[in-house]
Amino acid sequence: MASKKSHIRQSLGSRIFDVFLYLFMILFAFAMVYPFWNQLIISFNEGSDTVYGGLTFWPRKFTIDNYTYVFRRMNLPKGVFMSVMRVVVGTFTSLFCTSMLAYIVSIKTFAGRKFIRIVFLITMYFGGGMIPTYLLFVNLHLTESFTVYWLPGLISAYNMILISSYMQGIPDSLAESARMDGASELRTFFRIILPLCKPVLAALAIMVAVGHWNSWFDVYIYNPSGDYDTLQMYLRKILLNAEAAQKLQNDQKKYEAMRHLTPTSVRAATTMIVTIPIVMVYPFFQKYFISGITIGAVKG
Repeated sequence: MASKKSHIRQSLGSRIFDVFLYLFMILFAFAMVYPFWNQLIISFNEGSDTVYGGLTFWPRKFTIDNYTYVFRRMNLPKGVFMSVMRVVVGTFTSLFCTSMLAYIVSIKTFAGRKFIRIVFLITMYFGGGMIPTYLLFVNLHLTESFTVYWLPGLISAYNMILISSYMQGIPDSLAESARMDGASELRTFFRIILPLCKPVLAALAIMVAVGHWNSWFDVYIYNPSGDYDTLQMYLRKILLNAEAAQKLQNDQKKYEAMRHLTPTSVRAATTMIVTIPIVMVYPFFQKYFISGITIGAVKG
């Protein structure tokens, strides 16, 4: 009888805990999603109305003028193309070269792997600084070119550590059996090791791609002519133009075109344009965010 009452108390306590847990997770999810939702409704609200504040969940005065103002710029498709190319080329080359380096430092029979690891670890803590880096890029003729977007990021010491740590968890017998069958190191890497590293490569691909997609400061420094401007750089120029146009209210024609827009509403629209494409990529990589992919790979 006592054990039955104890079971009832445990069940009641467990249910109360579950209720509080669900409430906490709902509030936590709301706190994460609401800032994004707030920017979305601001981007669809008239800028002249946004300045009054009080926007909660729905636009008070719905409009698409903020997006029209942004997409009216003729150079925007060029910026989109340049950003996409930078993400694709930069992500692929970085992961390819970094994973090859990670494979080298993960081979236990390679005598120089510790030395190479230490050399790259030093680069994580010591750097030349902005001015020496800029002068180096000028001397290497990397400025005013697309190459400056992907070549300096071919090797990432931090990503190398992550990938090599993952590779060290792969059973050595897989690579050894491939070598016994006559496979070269390149063939072992591409046919055996690389396919097993899909989870870590997918996770790092998201991180590297987001970094390339959001980057604009290096565009501003290394390509001042604007020939290789990315989407983020064009959106920054549009935002600066919107802020400048608001100050030129003496120009009646420009004022009439901008009277329903504010830098806040245009900024919200540009935020959505930059954020939504990269957010849509996540579901395609979600299936790779799993562990235990090598379980069962070695049969006794």
